[in-house]
Amino acid sequence: MNNTSDDKIKTLIQQGVKIYNPESIYISDDVNTDNISGNGVSIYSGCKIKGNSTVILDGAEIGSEGPVTIDNCQIGPKVNLANGFFKESVLLKQVSVGSGAHIREGTILEEQVSVAHTVGLKQTILFPFVTLGSLINFCDCLMCGGTSQKNHSEVGSSYIHFNFTPNQDKATASLFGNVPEGVMLNQKPIFLGGHGGIVGPVRLSFGTVIAAGSIYRKDELRPGRLLIEGKRKGGSIPYSTGVYRNLKRVVLNNLIYIANLLALMQWYKHVRSQFISHDFPESMLSGLKDKLNLAIDERIYRLKELSDKVSEVYLDSLEKTTTSHVSLLFKQQDELSKKWPDVCNLYKKMQTFEGNEILRDSFLSDLLKAIKVSGKDYILAIQSLNKKEHNKGSGWLKGIVNDIINNVLKIIPSFADKKSFDMK
Repeated sequence: MNNTSDDKIKTLIQQGVKIYNPESIYISDDVNTDNISGNGVSIYSGCKIKGNSTVILDGAEIGSEGPVTIDNCQIGPKVNLANGFFKESVLLKQVSVGSGAHIREGTILEEQVSVAHTVGLKQTILFPFVTLGSLINFCDCLMCGGTSQKNHSEVGSSYIHFNFTPNQDKATASLFGNVPEGVMLNQKPIFLGGHGGIVGPVRLSFGTVIAAGSIYRKDELRPGRLLIEGKRKGGSIPYSTGVYRNLKRVVLNNLIYIANLLALMQWYKHVRSQFISHDFPESMLSGLKDKLNLAIDERIYRLKELSDKVSEVYLDSLEKTTTSHVSLLFKQQDELSKKWPDVCNLYKKMQTFEGNEILRDSFLSDLLKAIKVSGKDYILAIQSLNKKEHNKGSGWLKGIVNDIINNVLKIIPSFADKKSFDMK
């Protein structure tokens, strides 16, 4: 242990942090010890804490089952990190993560999320109550749904979100639920049965159940459906990489995902900011915004990467495809590759788009009244709003999503499909 780390450990112990086996702990030079609470925080043997933006709040338990590495993360109150690696992520109040975790940049775990052992996450956003089983790889997706820890969206053990294609792109982010309704914490949960997977990009509605053992590749926008996928018939057929047979769906799902992230940013900016308190200081809000910006930038980059790839596609390699379909694919390919700079510029402008300000301010007025009654407890305050108030807030965010997508589709109109994205 170097002298700087030794000094910081002594400071933390003086602040009241419980550090077991201090000689085994490493604290990097850039860690601000003032951002680590002395009220009930426990750090166990072998842990490493790095990063000038790292925050650890009251009652957090770090490394209870094995060494934990924290690198520029914001850790909320009563978070339990059993063992693993955590980088550029935010974990809000009462999040629990089991052993063998590999949690990387752009991950946001909101209140009371529960993650079992040996789970990998990156660019993953989980709303309150979402529960993940064990042995899961669930990168590049957003999931919401459920009303409590007993009525929650869940991903079963041994589940994979397949996020890399044979064409070597990652324009594959999947949306389970949606932001405008999901933030209200009043939707039916989504259940992804164990020992299965999703081939992104996929969108699922609230109340969806996918049977265990299924590998699912489609969108399901009707609520309350049971989806069952059996074993596919084996065989060997000619195949060429570099051909995008379903470009419209892939691009639309990416546009919708990005629009939801931009709506979530406005929620963080205007709604989460009302809950600044001892349990949710400004540093946690800044962490949420920073990680969400990482997620937005990642999705725009991956869509640009797709745009670059489709410009190189040779559509004459398509087999058993109608002439009209080939013509449409040519048009979509040409439009996306040529108009991408305009799409990218629009996204930059829309990152500050706040939607219908009258509707927003009316919802915020309702929320402030709820906070006066419920206090600064985020879940309690949001769930105390009535149906009319929930609809008002959802309507504000739906307007943001729809306006963003409509503006993008004016630039690339061959991808327009109103039924597939318009949020009523």
